[in-house]
Amino acid sequence: MPRGKRRHAIDMRPSEEDQQSTKRQRNSYQSSRRYSKSEDAFNQKRCLTWFREYTTPDDPDTLGPEGMEKFCEDIGVEPENVAMLVLAYKMGAKQMGFFTQSEWLKGLTDLQCDTASKVQCKLEYLRSMLNDPNSFKIIYRYAYDFARDKDQRSMDIETAKAMLQLLLGKHWPLYAQFAQFLEQSKYKVINKDQWCNILEFSRTISNDLTNYDVDGAWPVMLDEFVEWLRQLRAQSTIS
Repeated sequence: MPRGKRRHAIDMRPSEEDQQSTKRQRNSYQSSRRYSKSEDAFNQKRCLTWFREYTTPDDPDTLGPEGMEKFCEDIGVEPENVAMLVLAYKMGAKQMGFFTQSEWLKGLTDLQCDTASKVQCKLEYLRSMLNDPNSFKIIYRYAYDFARDKDQRSMDIETAKAMLQLLLGKHWPLYAQFAQFLEQSKYKVINKDQWCNILEFSRTISNDLTNYDVDGAWPVMLDEFVEWLRQLRAQSTIS
């Protein structure tokens, strides 16, 4: 048999140009990953820069009502949304409608948020905090001092009704009747003892009021509410 022709060996090694191209792609990928991680990580400077978007040159360290409205627009919630109350609680905000720079940094550092999109991703978490009874009680009590006028010891009745609607409106079956009672009552303000006892009442007293003890240590306001509601129900039964 004739001897076969010797095949020439094919050089499979990448050229120097190919090696350089691969290296550039690898470096670009690693750099992109580092940049992505840097963008995801909380950055206090970026957080402060964002805060300044909502303040004025006259008062750069305080986010006021106009800035609050823009902030709410940016994160996609109404100012009256309960998530805003929980966010204020996380910040330790002292006055409704205002965030100071230190409050902003405290809350958003805790949440690791330095952009509107990051806060949007935390909204469900903020709402879910109210599902825990202990957290709810703490935030409910916080809401009293947060919402009342700082030059008044008590909360005016209109503010109180709005806050009760926000916190208890969906959870307390007797809320509608209690709001109706407040509308026709003589009360112009609610003090902190009354505020705290309303929550306790909503959690412990049955809808038919059979376990309400008139000789208990309830505020007079709640004694009057129970009497009013019983009379209302009695009239409905007769008619």
